[in-house]
Amino acid sequence: MDTDFGSLEQERYSRQDLFKPVGAKSRDVFTLKNVLIAGCGGLGSVSAEILTRAGVGKITIIDRDLVELSNLQRQTLFDESDVREGYPKAVAAKKKLVAINSNVTVQAIVDDISRLNIDALFSGTDIVMDGTDNFEARFLINEYCVREGIPWIFGACAGSQGMSMTIVPGKTPCLQCVFDKVPQNESALNSETAGVIAPIVNTIAAWQCAEALKLLVKDFDAINRDLLTIDVWQCEMNKIHLSEKTHGDCPVCDYRQYRFLDGKYGSAYTSLQGDNAVQITPFEPRELDLLKLAIDLSQYGDPMVNQYMLRLEVDAFEITIFPNGRAVIKGTTDSGIARDLYNKYVINE
Repeated sequence: MDTDFGSLEQERYSRQDLFKPVGAKSRDVFTLKNVLIAGCGGLGSVSAEILTRAGVGKITIIDRDLVELSNLQRQTLFDESDVREGYPKAVAAKKKLVAINSNVTVQAIVDDISRLNIDALFSGTDIVMDGTDNFEARFLINEYCVREGIPWIFGACAGSQGMSMTIVPGKTPCLQCVFDKVPQNESALNSETAGVIAPIVNTIAAWQCAEALKLLVKDFDAINRDLLTIDVWQCEMNKIHLSEKTHGDCPVCDYRQYRFLDGKYGSAYTSLQGDNAVQITPFEPRELDLLKLAIDLSQYGDPMVNQYMLRLEVDAFEITIFPNGRAVIKGTTDSGIARDLYNKYVINE
């Protein structure tokens, strides 16, 4: 028997409605909101599921990667079939989320966030959730959100430790206020190098989502104004108090200097920490016919191809190519070697 879940929405959210700070009236607010999830790895995939179940009207997921076997230990939206099919994380997540709540609009974008596309990708967003894996991307997001006045929620975890802070432009310090530059121990905040256990991923993502709900209902008095750190293994939780302006001399907040957005910082070549890989993003997106390219590259090996990506193993390298010309070259961290491989196998020079 078919069930019309649309007529049972009051039952779906009945427990959430009983929570007074949210309440039934907030459901109408939620349905009008668009939450963007930047990165659909551990934090992003958990956040996407929580917010979909909460009834946010639109979830936009942006992620550059494919589902891999090592993700399944902590990224609960994915399963082995996603690995076998070579699905991008954003696409696999959308498939699962629409099955959870068909009333939520889920937009899946397979791309890497850069200064060249952030305006188009983030347009119409109400809240940004951080699910990225590097501080360069976070500084870029921070500059965009401060410039546009969009709240965003920073999150990072590795090992058994995690951290989070909520950034509301004009009301709280921004990420640049707290971190003047990329932390020297960034690798310690990256699961690729330090490992990670699932409980800290779920803990930080849950905290981020709680903050998102507060922002959605405009309960600004309840939002976290500290830098939260948690270690689930040592049973420790600390809050580092942040003043309204941590140092009052922020290049982003105070002087409106957008160095990542303007291209003064950052590059088209990105070393992927812990992956022994380099990502190459063309300054001008290309429109690649992956099926045709697979035929051309068959002289070098047996490429795997679908509508989302082409993967070729040649010599000691694994080259994954996306329709817009972006590629990830595994087997080196040398941008020169990666560039040569890109020229040979992607643009055939």
